[in-house]
Amino acid sequence: MKPGTAVFLSDTAKGITASVRECFEAFGGAVKLIKSSGDVYLKVNAVDLKKYCYTDTEVIRETIKYFRQWGANKIYVIENCTQGNFTRLVFKSIGLDKICREEGAITVYLDEMDVLPVYLEELQSFIEVPRLVAEKLIRDRDKNLYVSIPKLKTHSMSQVTLSIKNQFGLVDQGSRIADHNFRIHNKFADIYRILRPDFVLVDGIIATNHGHYIAEGNADKCIVSMGMLISGNDPMAVDTVGAALIGYAVKDVKHLALCAKTGIGESDIKKIKIINKQLFDERKTKLTHQLLDDFPGDVKIIRGRERCCPEGCKRNTETVLEVMFRDHGGRGGFTILMGRGADSKEVAAIKGRVHIAGGCAIQDWGIELQERLGAKNVTMSDGCNNLAMTIYGLCKQMKVNQLKLVPINPLRALSAMAMAKIKGTRAKITPLF
Repeated sequence: MKPGTAVFLSDTAKGITASVRECFEAFGGAVKLIKSSGDVYLKVNAVDLKKYCYTDTEVIRETIKYFRQWGANKIYVIENCTQGNFTRLVFKSIGLDKICREEGAITVYLDEMDVLPVYLEELQSFIEVPRLVAEKLIRDRDKNLYVSIPKLKTHSMSQVTLSIKNQFGLVDQGSRIADHNFRIHNKFADIYRILRPDFVLVDGIIATNHGHYIAEGNADKCIVSMGMLISGNDPMAVDTVGAALIGYAVKDVKHLALCAKTGIGESDIKKIKIINKQLFDERKTKLTHQLLDDFPGDVKIIRGRERCCPEGCKRNTETVLEVMFRDHGGRGGFTILMGRGADSKEVAAIKGRVHIAGGCAIQDWGIELQERLGAKNVTMSDGCNNLAMTIYGLCKQMKVNQLKLVPINPLRALSAMAMAKIKGTRAKITPLF
C-alpha cells in the first residue's frame, strides 16, 4: 500500500487526551510531523459562535498541549470566521482565546491581517488570502506544519464540511461572496490544488444532521453522537472516510469529486486502510445536508425558475431564516424573493415587506419593488452569499435584536468589535443599525 492512504479512527470514550495523542502517534507523532521551523499552525473550524458549529475546544486544547509537550516552537491557532461575524468575537465567545492563553498558543485572527492575491487555475481568477497564509502555508509550506482540525458536519451548501471545505476559512471574507454559487465546488478544488494540510484531525465527537448551522431548538433532530476522532496525513483520504461515515460517497459531494480528479491524495475508499475499522462499521450512519425547512408559516418564499443556487442565496438565506425563527423568536409576515427568473405574477402579488436575496433577484426586481412597496419595507443582500446583509435584513424583517444573537454580555461584544476595528479587521460584520 502506498504511503498516505491510511486513516486512523480513535474512540473518544477513552478520553480526549488519550484520543488526540494516539491520532498523531499512529502516523509517527510530533517528532516526525514537526518541520524545520518548529512552528505549528492549527486551522480550527470556528465558523461561528453558535453551539454545535465549531470544533470542540477540548480537542483544540489537547492538540496544543500535545505539540507543546513535544517541543514545538510556536503554536498558532488560526481562523477567519464566516461573514456576518468577526473572529475575535467567536474566539472570545467560545472560550478559545482563554484556552490559547492557558496553553501558550498564539491566536491569529486572520480577518485582522492584510492580504495577498492568489491565482486559481480552473476558475482563472484571483482570491485574496491573509499574508500569513500566503507566506507560511503556501510559500514556506516545507518549513511549517499545517494541521487542519475540522468538525464532522453535513453542510447545506457543500454537502459535507471536512478538511478541504475547512480551508475556505483561510480565504479573506471579501473573496468568498464571488462564486458562492454553483461554482463554489470548483473554488474549493482550486484551493486544494495550491494549499493542503500536512495532517488532518477531525472532531467527530458529534456530527450535525440537516446542515452545518443548525438551530439549537432542533438539536434533537440534528445532533448525532459519533464518539470518535478521525486522523490522517492525506486530506483527501480523511475526507473520503469522514464523508462515508455519515453516508456520502465521494461522487455525492461535488467538491470531493472535483478534488479526486486532481489525482492528489487517495479518493477510493477501497484503497484506504481504515485503522480501527470496527468503529467505522459500528457507527456509520446516513445523514442529510438538507435543511428541516422549519420556517414561519406566514413567510412566503418565491424562488427563481432560471437560477436559484443552493450554494448561494437559497440555502444561505433559508438557513438564517430557520435559526432566527427557532432560536430567537423571529416573526414572519413578509416575503423572501431569491434567484433569477421568478414568476412575474407572484412578484406582482407581493404586498407589505420583502427581503430580496442575491444579485440575480435584486437585478430583476430590486428597483421595481422599492418603488412600489417603499424602500423602508425592502431589505436586500447582494452578491451570491452576502451573509452579513442576509442577517441584517432578516433581523429587521423578523424583529430580532442583533445583539441578542451573541451569547456574551453586549458590552463585551462591542468591546471586542472596537478592538477588531482598531486592528483593521476586514470581516463583513453585520450592521448594528
